[in-house]
Order: sequence, then C-alpha cells, then structure tokens
Amino acid sequence: MNNNFSIDGVRVVVTAGASGIGYAVASAFDRQGAKIHICDVSDEALDECQSKHPHWGQTKCDVSDETQVQKLFNEANAFLGGVDVLVNNAGIAGPTGGVDQIDTEHWRKTIDINLNGQFYCAKYATPLLRKSDNASIICISSIAGRLAYANRTPYAATKWAIRGLAESLAQELGVDGIRVNSILPGIVEGPRIEAVIRARAENENVSFEDMNQKYKDMASLRRMVTAEDVANQILFLCSPLGKNISGQSISIDGHVRAL
Repeated sequence: MNNNFSIDGVRVVVTAGASGIGYAVASAFDRQGAKIHICDVSDEALDECQSKHPHWGQTKCDVSDETQVQKLFNEANAFLGGVDVLVNNAGIAGPTGGVDQIDTEHWRKTIDINLNGQFYCAKYATPLLRKSDNASIICISSIAGRLAYANRTPYAATKWAIRGLAESLAQELGVDGIRVNSILPGIVEGPRIEAVIRARAENENVSFEDMNQKYKDMASLRRMVTAEDVANQILFLCSPLGKNISGQSISIDGHVRAL
C-alpha cells in the first residue's frame, strides 16, 4: 500500500460505532492500525464489540445529551491520548408518514439525535483536534441530504442541515488545519434500510419485494452499496492522501437519482 495512505496510529472516535456503518468504519480504521474509541446507546452492541475488540475504547452515550457527549470526549481523550479523527455517524431513521401525520415528538427526537448530536460532538472534539497534525471531521449525511424525500421530512431535513454544518465548519476550522467533509451514503444494505423499505411499503400499500426493487432501481448501477464502501471513502479522506479535501459533500450511492 502507498505509504502516503498510512493511518497507522491515528486516533479515531466513531459515534454509534458498535453496529452498522459506524462499526464498519471503526473496523476499517482498526485494520489499518488506527486507535479506536466508539460510543453507542446499546449495551448489547457495546458488549459484543468489547468481546470482539477488547483493544477498542468505548463509552455508552446518547449524542442528543450534551452532558453525555462531554463525558464521551473526556474518556476518548484519556484512552487515546488525543483525537485526530471524529466520525460523526450517530443518527436515526425517524418516522415515515405525511407531514400532517408525523408526531411532533418524533420530529424533535430526529432533530435532537441527528443534528444536535453532530453539533455537540463537533463542539467537544474541536479543542482536541486542534492539537492534531492530521485532523478530520467526517459528518455522515445521506443522499436524502441532496434529494427530496417525500414522507421522510424529519430525516431529510436533518441530513440537509448536516451538509450545511460540515461546510460551515470546514470554513471555520480550516485555519486550524482541520478538514471537514460530509459523506452521503446511498441505499446501504442491512437491517436499517430493510426497516425503512418495509415502512414505506406499508405507507404506500405495496409489497416489500416491489418496494425493495424500486429502491435498487433508483440507482444507475441498480444495486445498493455496503457499509464497507462508505468506510473506504472515509479512510481515504482521513489519510494524508486526502490532505487537501475539505468542505465537500461526497455521495457513495451508485448514482441515486431520486428517492
């Protein structure tokens, strides 16, 4: 591998890192010799990670709670001896339904976790990242952050906002040498998208199989992407090869044209 790619010893915090995209990202960094600290809200997922990766640091943390986020970065800093990379990944799918059907509490919860959580993590990571020679923040948005997404307005609204957050932070923190980019995953294989497809199928009164195929047909490549595809792009951005990439919104989606 090109030595310029090396991320050996890079100190990485991944939110919601015990499953899904977060776990794939943490595992990819681990395979390249990085030091990992994750957080998650699930005790079960954290326990499973601990058994598989006892050398990872971990904190139970609900990112919508600022006090818990502050504790996360105190513990990550103590465990890693500093922070070079924040992968701002934690988020939820939010409710499915028309704007007049969505419960206001579900709207607020989606905002609190998806958007406020990314702000809190960036807030407490930044003083640590300023001390790094190779600092990056990766904000996980979604293709729903660049395309209209009927019946998923809370989710889409947060994902559009995350892009704005990332680009604003890139401008603000560039003077400190901190790169900030957002990643827009497409239709990512796994239980989460299956639940989303099932809910949308029920909402539109069609079969799961037909809706699943409709989602694949949204992409020019006619297939879903994997969590590993997303992780590979993040590795590149956080390596020295990505040293001049900042303020970008990068889609990993097989060219999805509509949702």
